[in-house]
Amino acid sequence: MDAAAAIAAEIATLPRRDTAEVRAVRRRWSKSLRGAPGAEVLSIARAVEAAAGQTGKWVAYELIRYHPAAFAAIEERDVVDYAARLASWYAVDAFGTILSGPLWARGQLTDALVEAWSEAGDRWLRRAALVATVGLNAPSSGGPGDAARTLPICRRLAADRDDMVEKALSWALRALAQRDRPAVEAFVVEMEEALAARVKREVRNKLTTGLKTPPKTPGNRNMVTAV
Repeated sequence: MDAAAAIAAEIATLPRRDTAEVRAVRRRWSKSLRGAPGAEVLSIARAVEAAAGQTGKWVAYELIRYHPAAFAAIEERDVVDYAARLASWYAVDAFGTILSGPLWARGQLTDALVEAWSEAGDRWLRRAALVATVGLNAPSSGGPGDAARTLPICRRLAADRDDMVEKALSWALRALAQRDRPAVEAFVVEMEEALAARVKREVRNKLTTGLKTPPKTPGNRNMVTAV
């Protein structure tokens, strides 16, 4: 049995297949494949994505992300190929935070690609553009935060009322707020009329309380409903 089939089989036989159990399988295989060439791991990851359903997507992304040679070797065309099969918020969020965002932070994806996703007719690609900024700004991606690349994507999608895009926009701005609070504060003022009420509320809550949705207590109810 080849590696991809073995990984898929292990996942399929897990009693619960929750994230912790699946990730334990992935970690064992990452350790086993540590010395494998990057190209081989890229091939295995692609086969795992095809063989293991929705779970296989994020396992494939992690196999690449945590194999230095594979992560260095993956090309933009490979990322485009993975993006073409995104069809759920679950897959998009894993893709952006594990793979595309960190690759973008390292300069392995062009700004033009993420900008193209933000203009796509496909809701999942538009969400993918925003979630890539979450991965771009994650502490694990390095750097102090990247408002210069994040905010143009947010600006382009500020008036998009697709539910999946709205939620991702809020997430993108809240993630950036942890790295560059002044840039997000200025953006919310600038885009006041375009932003959905939910986005403004959640981002302002984050800026004010550190939480997306603070507990509804007498001490903060007025603050929350005033934004």
